[in-house]
This record gives sequence, structure tokens and C-alpha cells, in this order.
Amino acid sequence: MPGIDAADLELIVSAAEAAGQIARRYHGAAPQVWEKDDNQGPVSEADLAVDGMLRSRLISARPDYGWLSEETEDNDSRLTTSRQFIVDPIDGTRAFIEGARDWSHSIAVAHGGQIVAAAVYLPLREAMFSASLGGGARLNGGTIAVSAEDQLDRANVLANRVTMAPENWRDAEPPPVTRHFRSSLAYRMCLVAQGRFDAMLTFRPTWEWDIAAGALIVQEAGGTVTDRHGRELKFNRGLPQADGVVAGGALHPALVAELGSPG
Repeated sequence: MPGIDAADLELIVSAAEAAGQIARRYHGAAPQVWEKDDNQGPVSEADLAVDGMLRSRLISARPDYGWLSEETEDNDSRLTTSRQFIVDPIDGTRAFIEGARDWSHSIAVAHGGQIVAAAVYLPLREAMFSASLGGGARLNGGTIAVSAEDQLDRANVLANRVTMAPENWRDAEPPPVTRHFRSSLAYRMCLVAQGRFDAMLTFRPTWEWDIAAGALIVQEAGGTVTDRHGRELKFNRGLPQADGVVAGGALHPALVAELGSPG
């Protein structure tokens, strides 16, 4: 019999594939879009359709698990459960609405503050990234590993433009990396896990649903994921946010050192 993490991984991978089938029907078809309160960005009818399906499918299979999703109103009940689903129905909604390809379905299972199973699926790229705790990271079934690059001046890093502003860095001097960008945070983390980029970083308060699955995939690919101060990430927190994220292979220590210590 497979262990619980392996069974959970099988469950969330199949759910992510089902999410892709729903999202494809809306993609490029001018779905209805609303703006969330407090400048939290857009949400489309596709986000809500995927969220509803995932919650029904996953909680039916694991009724004792908690639920944390970007598109479901949060409550404290998840804090009393031993395991939780952490879900972003469509990560990269703006890209989805614009008809681009770089959006994903991100599903994770947390236990004791740690992610133990993860799936990030990009339907239009036919790319399924997955990992279970201690089981390695994979892309479409093949093993993946992070980059061994440890020199900043040779590094390719995924980040938005604001992240590289001088005021975010020690001595007001951003590191000499080459910056790139992708819309989905989960996809950025998976590209690091795959070794296509040396690191990714964001300094804004970051919701758990954006990073939970990607964090385990990077770690199981041999990388390191922390907040912007180099501190370990914990999941299923009362306020489900991290103080930024730095994820990388061998480059991670050098990037964190450039950021300095927390004040």
C-alpha cells in the first residue's frame, strides 16, 4: 500500500489535470472578470469554476482535511485539522485573462506546517510538476534538479522589476544578476526546480497558496526556499502569508546575503 503522502500526491495530480480541463474551456473565450476588494487583483469565472470543482473533489476524498484557497473565504477551522489542502485555482490570473500560456493550477498538502505533497500544472504547456516529501521532484514523471550556479554575475533570476530596486538591497546595490519574469509565482518556482533559472525572488507579503506547492518542488529538487530574510517557511499559519520568498539552488545563500539581515 502506498504511504499517505504518495496517495495524496496521486489525488492532487489528478485534480490538477481536471482543473486544466475546466480552465481550457474558458481560456481565450473572454470569461467574465471582476476586480477583488483592496486591490487584490482580478478574478475570473474560470477561477471560481476551478475552485468549486477542486474543493468538491478534494474534500470529498479527504473530508478531515482543512481547506485554504485564494478563491474561498478563509476561516479558522483549518487550524484545527492535521492536514490541509492549500490551493491556487489559477495562479497567474492576469496572464490567463490576457490569453497567455504562463498560468498554472497549484495544489499542495500541508502537515504540521510543512508541505508534504505538491502539484503545479500548466495545461497549455502540458507540464505537470510534482513532488512528495522525501520522494524527489518531477516534471511529467522525469526527475528534475536545481542549478549548481553559485556566482551572482552569471546568474539568471526570476523577479519582477520592483524587486531589483536599489532600496531593497544591502548598501542600495542590487546584485549583478540577469533578470527574467514569468506571471505565475508557482511556475517561477518550478522553473528554478527544473534548473532552467538559478533562483526566483519576491519581496512582497506572499500568500501561501501562491508558493506552497512550488516550495516543496524546489526543495525536493535539491534547492532551498526561505523568506526574504533566510528564515524557514511555515504553512497553514493563522495569517497565511510569508515575508517574501527566495528560492534557489546553489545561488540561494549569495542572494540572501545581498539582502542583509532583518531589521
